Amino acid sequence: MRYVLGLLLLLIVVRVLDPTPVERIRLIGFDSYINSLDIVHNEDIVLGSITEQSLEIYGQYPWARQQYAQVISDLRNANAGAIVFTILFPEPDRFGGDEVFASWINDNGIILAQTGSHTGRSTAAPFVGTPVLGDGNPYMFASSYKGMVTNIPQLESVAQGAGVLNSSPEIDNVTRRIPLVIQSNSQLYPTLALEVLRGLADKKSYTLKVEENGIENIRIPPYEPIITDSSGSVWITWNNRFKEISIGSKDYPDLKGKAVLIGVTAAGVQPLVSTPAGQQYPHQIHGSVLANLMTGESLPQRPIWSSALEVILIASVAVLVALAVYKLPMVWSLIVFVFVSGCSFYGPWHLWNSYGLLIDYTYLMITSVFIFAQSSFHNFYIQFKLRQLIKKQFGTYLSPDMVMMLQKDPTLLKLGGEKKEMTFLFMDIVGFTPISEHYKNNDDPEGLVLLVNEFLDAMTTIILNNGGTIDKYMGDCIMAFWNAPLPCSNHAEMAVKSAIEIEIKTNELRKIYKARGLPDINVGTGVNTGDCIVGNMGSESRFDYSVIGDAVNLAARLEATAARHEYLEHKTIISSMTKEQLPHGFLCTEIGTIKVKGKEDLIQIYSPSTGVS
Repeated sequence: MRYVLGLLLLLIVVRVLDPTPVERIRLIGFDSYINSLDIVHNEDIVLGSITEQSLEIYGQYPWARQQYAQVISDLRNANAGAIVFTILFPEPDRFGGDEVFASWINDNGIILAQTGSHTGRSTAAPFVGTPVLGDGNPYMFASSYKGMVTNIPQLESVAQGAGVLNSSPEIDNVTRRIPLVIQSNSQLYPTLALEVLRGLADKKSYTLKVEENGIENIRIPPYEPIITDSSGSVWITWNNRFKEISIGSKDYPDLKGKAVLIGVTAAGVQPLVSTPAGQQYPHQIHGSVLANLMTGESLPQRPIWSSALEVILIASVAVLVALAVYKLPMVWSLIVFVFVSGCSFYGPWHLWNSYGLLIDYTYLMITSVFIFAQSSFHNFYIQFKLRQLIKKQFGTYLSPDMVMMLQKDPTLLKLGGEKKEMTFLFMDIVGFTPISEHYKNNDDPEGLVLLVNEFLDAMTTIILNNGGTIDKYMGDCIMAFWNAPLPCSNHAEMAVKSAIEIEIKTNELRKIYKARGLPDINVGTGVNTGDCIVGNMGSESRFDYSVIGDAVNLAARLEATAARHEYLEHKTIISSMTKEQLPHGFLCTEIGTIKVKGKEDLIQIYSPSTGVS
């Protein structure tokens, strides 16, 4: 888990530092929210565009100011409401038409535009007083400009108001928010849409509520307070569609008191602005802002606590996914991952649809994918290495089925054991001393090792093929058992079957070894069935899967008796406990009883036949 925690810490640090790629992806996510809004055909605002057709009527751009006076006259005749210019008039008219234009601006509900500038064209600009409620200082939060680009005083002195055109492009130069107020010349200036709203409400000013965390809202009665971010900006929605008229047309429709925002769309005159809804002209953008403010509906909100919430969600998502990967089966971990990813997507979308909150879902989903991928790979790597280790350590002692079971469930290798009925087999080479002497006399110790390995390999194959587990090799002796770790219902039969096959294989090898000039080789095998403790025994750093108990010891005593002394002809000796569990028809010869060390009672012993009736 430490790798997951390291990755999680890295992801949180990246989110807190908020590099450009992360911010860009988050903004694209916000765009998907806002672009999901239903289209609204606005009935309160009209866009008056100076088009190529307008230039055909009035001539090349820029126009003489008398032409704008004519525009106002024509719009008034069409029953326009507020007339808003998104065009600046910062220099006197070269044709001397300012006086005529000013006379039509005067008392005609005209709102002019101005803009904050870092070049400081002007140190004075018209503004309205701004009451401030709360304990905060708006000048600590509002966007600041060195100066203002304004219209000539002759025009601004008679206009109903003037508002700024400034927007707040994001890091990708796409305009998504617009400041409702900016500061310059130690004064606050309203955005163009806010100034139009003030004019529509016929109010002398607007009120800011500012607390220690920043600007909270701006109010112009009777409209509802406009909730802003700490800098006084609002997110723009782009779902409003407006009726558009070409300025200069002589057949304007009845505008029925609608506000008209005038801007230039003729090619090559006015630069376009990038927005989530595509390239737009300033009067189109401010039309969307004005529509947002006029409806009184809640604008998209990005609360101050959003980032903290997102970090908490990131940590929660990561922990849930990691725990699922490490604690649950693969299929269930995948189900949890899909569920968590779905919640990471649906949860923020629910907050957007229900409350208009802009909560980032993109980084949540990125987190879930990264954590799932990293933890899955790490978990797979751990399991792979463990399986490789199990195969390396146990591949020569257990059957492939048993090795596979341990690989699937490595918890079987934990320290501890259980009581279980099992069958045990001990096999030893009888008459090993003459063989050893033969190789010693020929100064060939390596040959002795090869012989023993060859013999034990053949016997091991028999045991493993019959589902047995090799417990250990003790010199020329093999200890094996059945019914653990894999269950084996006929463990006694499989152990005796192995003993018979060992005896048959030994007879085959005897002929081969005799042809090599080696002394005769024989085996003695003891088999017993009974209860024992089976499990991993040893220390935490080193342990073996083994068995302990009286039943195990008895099998070892029977092996020490077989093929020796008066039992020379009985290569395999089994106990009565084993015989009782053999299937019907399994032929066994009763040998008699023996007394073994450590036991008071006599033990009935048998010798199985090498054939089955």
